[in-house]
Amino acid sequence: MSGTKDKAKGLANEAIGNVKQGIGKATDNDRLRAEGEAQELKGEGQQIKGNVKDAVKKP
Repeated sequence: MSGTKDKAKGLANEAIGNVKQGIGKATDNDRLRAEGEAQELKGEGQQIKGNVKDAVKKP
């Protein structure tokens, strides 16, 4: 998978995670809030992975 795909998936996971966190806070649902935080962290990791792949490709 290319760095661009990893970064795109990361952005999507971060966005979905933020929405889950917001809904979890609004509804006082700790489980949903925790899922959102985990998904946001996963997205951040995917973006870092994409950045590393791009950096390795560039001479």
